[in-house]
Amino acid sequence: MSFEVKACQVLYYGPHGAIAGRTTGVVRVRIHETFMGNASDYALDLKVRCDTGPAPANEVRTALLAHAAHQLNRLKARHTEKFRTAAE
Repeated sequence: MSFEVKACQVLYYGPHGAIAGRTTGVVRVRIHETFMGNASDYALDLKVRCDTGPAPANEVRTALLAHAAHQLNRLKARHTEKFRTAAE
């Protein structure tokens, strides 16, 4: 099983409605996956958040993309093959 991230894009973001200093948004991730000889390309829309407070837009976008990367790492860890290691 192959799982590759092809692109990430911040769709939108804005201040959280109830929590001061928190920003929420959506990141679209393009994924290419190969499973049992079948290749699939699809997009995931991930809900992301960050607690940056008042910060420049580029820092907020970087924090949101970092949260998306964390979610993708967890997803990839669940969907990759686990090989047994030899006991030494």
